[in-house]
Amino acid sequence: MTKQLKGIAVSDGIAVAKAYLLVEPDLSFEKRSVENVEAEAARLSDALSQSTKDLQAIRDKAVKTLGEEEAQVFDAHLMVLSDPELISAIEGNIKDNKVNAESALKEVTDMFIGMFEAMEDNPYMQERAADIRDVTKRVMSHLLGVKLPDLTMIDEEVIIVAEDLTPSDTAQLDRNFVRAFVTNIGGRTSHSAIMARSLEIPAVVGTKEITEHVVEGDVLAVDGSEGDVIVNPTEAQVADFKAKEKAFNELKAEWDKLKHAKTVTADGKHLELAGNIGTPKDLDGVLSHGGEAVGLYRTEFLYMDSPDFPTEDEQFEAYKAVLEGMNGKPVVVRTMDIGGDKELPYLKFPEEMNPFLGYRAIRICLAEDQMFRTQLRALLRASVYGNLRIMFPMIATLAEFREAKALLEEEKAKLIAEGVEVSEDIQVGIMIEIPAAAVIADRFAKEVDFFSIGTNDLIQYTMAADRMNERVSYLYQPYNPAILRLIKNVIDSAHAEGKWAGMCGEMAGDQTAVPLLVGLGLDEFSMSATSILRTRSLMSRLDSKKMAELAEKAITECDTADEVVALVEEYTK
Repeated sequence: MTKQLKGIAVSDGIAVAKAYLLVEPDLSFEKRSVENVEAEAARLSDALSQSTKDLQAIRDKAVKTLGEEEAQVFDAHLMVLSDPELISAIEGNIKDNKVNAESALKEVTDMFIGMFEAMEDNPYMQERAADIRDVTKRVMSHLLGVKLPDLTMIDEEVIIVAEDLTPSDTAQLDRNFVRAFVTNIGGRTSHSAIMARSLEIPAVVGTKEITEHVVEGDVLAVDGSEGDVIVNPTEAQVADFKAKEKAFNELKAEWDKLKHAKTVTADGKHLELAGNIGTPKDLDGVLSHGGEAVGLYRTEFLYMDSPDFPTEDEQFEAYKAVLEGMNGKPVVVRTMDIGGDKELPYLKFPEEMNPFLGYRAIRICLAEDQMFRTQLRALLRASVYGNLRIMFPMIATLAEFREAKALLEEEKAKLIAEGVEVSEDIQVGIMIEIPAAAVIADRFAKEVDFFSIGTNDLIQYTMAADRMNERVSYLYQPYNPAILRLIKNVIDSAHAEGKWAGMCGEMAGDQTAVPLLVGLGLDEFSMSATSILRTRSLMSRLDSKKMAELAEKAITECDTADEVVALVEEYTK
């Protein structure tokens, strides 16, 4: 029977294929009393060890297929497996209550999951609950000898159907066989959505009921651009989707022709299209998709992938590799943005009610001054190998920027005194992600060389809505007039002082937002590498003067995000 569903379109593309229902395995067990508690503790230890090997292998594959940034979620999972507090609690339960390892594992992890999920005002802790649940499932499968679904064994074209896809699931997808995926839950910024875009697999999430209407072997038609899903489509519907798929593939072929083209609007205005990277390995993706710059190099992965603070020389080599690899094209390097959801096992973080609004990014750097100086020295040494731009994250006040820049100037003077060559042409800017900084952008613009707007955080901080919380996800509104006004203020403030303004958040590659941003006068758009060519194609069809008229109307005449979207559609049809 044919059934049509609507979900959230999170990754472009069209696919028609058989459904592969990703079902949870039976991990049920009976609670048993045991005499030999040492044997049960040994079983637990073996299961933890096997799970660690699994996750290491999945992480390695994720690095190759998705890149270092997307693979970082497995670091959190590995940290759970080695958490002494969690493991000792499970072992204590086995020994104190003389119960089997399965029972002890479930009781302890359920307690932690319940505790973290109850922290509704702390999204970081709620995410840890999801990590513990994912890891517990893997450990339990080893204890019970039950095999978890192995998506790497798929050897025919399918569309994955699931309640949700965990990061572990998504990392195993082979794009040669997995044509698309559809889930009950999720949003545009969920892990699975981000990974789908990296893999260039069509995806629709948040359908709420796809698993209720699909059985193994059903045929699905999926439109990841519009969010449409049809279960058991008619021949006419299949033909329609096949035609859409052909048209989309032809579009992609046209986009590929733009790899070496400049980014120019229909009326001749040049814009800069850049890529976001996490490690030097990600550079190939930016260059192969025609990136004109690196608009965001997230240096925290150097710290997260190291057993201790990376040395000055280790950092120097990484920065040098990227600067040389870009062959003179601009590279915006964001100084370490640790904290929030990014922890380091070798750096003690304080217990905080809300880590995302706490001790993180520049706040740590200014407090842990030696660690910051080491990074600044490495960047300064590397500066002679390319076109370096240094960006400080999470800046809220002018005092913070001045202090950070003063440390940079101190280290520069020391290096020059030591006879080390340093570029005299390094731009220094800030990431605008805190509303306070956006509001007084005119004051910052007198002292910085550039702005890069981090919309992921700017939107959730402005709307007071966690973008990963489904209950308030409707408030994550990139096109809300309030957000557009903040962005306009930042861009206008930069231009008034002869400075440039860029954007490195998800919004920069959003095809609905791009016409608005062109109209607002944004100079540089930095995004996932896979979005660059499509965005270049879109920009080539936009008249910047007409888009300026669009942006002005959106800000002055629209009351809601929906009205803004309708206006964009009217101007770009």
